[in-house]
Amino acid sequence: MTDAASKQNKRILLAKPRGYCAGVDRAVQTVEHALEHYGAPVYVRKQIVHNLHVVHALEKRGAIFVEENAEVPEGAIVVFSAHGVAPEVHEQAAQRSLRTIDATCPLVTKVHHEVRRFAKDDYDILLIGHEGHEEVVGTSGEAPEHITLVDGPDAVDSIEVRDPAKVVWLSQTTLSVDETMQTVEALREKFPLLQAPPSDDICYATQNRQAAVKAIAPQVELFLVVGSANSSNSVRMVEVALAAGAPAAQLVENAEVIDPAWLDGVAAVGLSSGASVPEVLVHEVIAALAERGYADVEEITHTEERLSFALPQELRRELKSATSS
Repeated sequence: MTDAASKQNKRILLAKPRGYCAGVDRAVQTVEHALEHYGAPVYVRKQIVHNLHVVHALEKRGAIFVEENAEVPEGAIVVFSAHGVAPEVHEQAAQRSLRTIDATCPLVTKVHHEVRRFAKDDYDILLIGHEGHEEVVGTSGEAPEHITLVDGPDAVDSIEVRDPAKVVWLSQTTLSVDETMQTVEALREKFPLLQAPPSDDICYATQNRQAAVKAIAPQVELFLVVGSANSSNSVRMVEVALAAGAPAAQLVENAEVIDPAWLDGVAAVGLSSGASVPEVLVHEVIAALAERGYADVEEITHTEERLSFALPQELRRELKSATSS
């Protein structure tokens, strides 16, 4: 094949949906509106979403990111991240007279409600998720005495419950759908009376993005997922691409980290982005690939997303009061 023919055949298959989900969009807008309304600084506990570009952009506007409430001056405003927090975090904030804005994704809040409901009925709750992830820490904090973390199918053998007839599984919202169901199947073998959550815990955006990756992966030699290394849903998308047939897949923070060696012999590149990734980073990757001959971009649509979430209630009240006064 000639170089000219090779360049003509180089293409990008761009996944849709990709990037911001409704929960991330709501969380980022929450910090932006808080900065506009209250002025800087606005404190944010943990990364508002798991993306360094977003965090740095908000820092430039006056957001200060902290690890714990103790780092926030008494009486100041603090925003809780999209991943959710345990009840004790709210209690700590009240003790310091902090003005809190809870940007927890409503789909994570739904899982918290499920935990409280099953704990009230004295169930053992098997929470499928990754140890140490902020969402898992927050969810576990709702009823720590009732929750056992199950970090993948290999962890099932060591799980013990009080009553095999009163056990239910719940999950972190950003997991791989396939891996989660493998864990559920292993749990069902051990606990035949295992109950399922009243509705699927893995969020719509996670499922849709993974499904779009699956559709494209068999058609490309390389799949790139734009996202940060601490973004669980982004990491899972790379794993999904490999499992679905892509010979190679890489997680890239931005266009600058793309290794030209990855593109050797690659005619088709799949491209998507995690649920906390702004579209500007995807366009930068497309531009970088275009410079290497990948000028043909075809968007492959799996699902149209139209869901949106209202801003946190406490912030809506403040903004409404300001506009009416």
